[in-house]
Amino acid sequence: MATHDCHHMVNLQKAFFNEHITREIPFRLCALDRLAEGIASREGQLSAALRADLGKSPFESYATETGFLLHEIRTFKNNLQRWARDRRRPTPMFLFGAKSRIHYEPYGCVLIIAPWNYPLQLALSPLVGAIAAGNCAIVKPSGEAPRTAEALQELIGECFEEEYIAVTDARRETTEELLQERFDYIFYTGGVEYGRQVMQAAAQHLTPVTLELGGKSPCIVDDDAHLTTAAQRIVWGKFLNCGQTCVAPDYLMVHRSIQQPLIEQITDEISRQYGENPQLSPDYPRIVNDRHFERLAALLTHGTALCGGFYDPTDRYIAPTLLTDIDPQSPLLTDEIFGPILPVIPFDDIDDCVEYVNQREKPLALYYFTQSRKRARYMIQHTSSGGACINDTILQTANSNLPFGGIGNSGMGAYHGRTSFETFSHQRGIVQSATHLYSNFKFPPYGDKLKWLKRLM
Repeated sequence: MATHDCHHMVNLQKAFFNEHITREIPFRLCALDRLAEGIASREGQLSAALRADLGKSPFESYATETGFLLHEIRTFKNNLQRWARDRRRPTPMFLFGAKSRIHYEPYGCVLIIAPWNYPLQLALSPLVGAIAAGNCAIVKPSGEAPRTAEALQELIGECFEEEYIAVTDARRETTEELLQERFDYIFYTGGVEYGRQVMQAAAQHLTPVTLELGGKSPCIVDDDAHLTTAAQRIVWGKFLNCGQTCVAPDYLMVHRSIQQPLIEQITDEISRQYGENPQLSPDYPRIVNDRHFERLAALLTHGTALCGGFYDPTDRYIAPTLLTDIDPQSPLLTDEIFGPILPVIPFDDIDDCVEYVNQREKPLALYYFTQSRKRARYMIQHTSSGGACINDTILQTANSNLPFGGIGNSGMGAYHGRTSFETFSHQRGIVQSATHLYSNFKFPPYGDKLKWLKRLM
């Protein structure tokens, strides 16, 4: 898409938005219906695209992409009428004669920049919120998941007119061209470095942004944890999508007294979930492309393998791997891994874990395994992260009743469910004053009114 085309598309959508059609709740609900029908009718095609791009199984594609989206749309359809109503707010006594309320109004033309790791969910989940809030939107898919990008273009092209909802081509240059335009809101999911560029571009027009980034999410297993449960859930959360998940456990801190039995349990659990040779498993995905594969393969030399460590460049396969004996300055411990490699760090005192986490950038997620409510409460109160799970992984992203988003270096803003609706809506404060029975108290001459004002405020 050329710069001229980007400019034309933005102007076209702004003109359509100014017709006020998208503000009508029935129009929004109809749009959500069309999107849901399009996703459901193309489930097989979308699953095949995800298989081609990332090696995802039909089950994983449905659970984390298409099924997730259909559930999200149902949530919006069931609640949108209630969420969109004006909300009354108390009015202080010194404003006697007036009523106050919050009115939710759409921003206008929204830009959604999607990543490649969950190329369907992370393009369309923000779009669901944007549609429900009454916006027009342009979705920019990732070129690193080309088959899914093509499927997205076909899906949206059949469901909506471009003046309302559009999907661009997947070229990186298109992102640069889009960021030169003046949008009313920008929603970006991706890496930290490019997130800074998005924010800089938005700052030129003071455009509000949501940044869904990433970081190194710790997984901490204390000495009282249920090891079988911990192993099963760590393996699932870490190797889902071959570790290419922004909220995947990025490093494992385990109490030294249980390190060996936990590693044994994890090794056994990998075999239970993916077989003796995960490369032959239909449920184990692949690395998205050669560039990411080569980066991850190089990281395998940065520690001692406790399990795994194998790879096959002809298949972009990297085995589920646990590494130990890692230099603190290794990229394994300084950069987000985004692959099926899990560094293992032993600890002796839980306060050492808390200090380690707090000395680094705030993560997108934190996972803590313990059977003690007191310990769990201590961990939550003494650390900070975008979200957290106690005795599980990933699930904080699956509950649409919870906000999902980062803090600090892992992002700003949140979405999912009602939070998505509020993210893509401007909360407009409105005071409506009565025309009768209205006090003249605020008008000059003030005389001795100050003493009464001090009592009222």
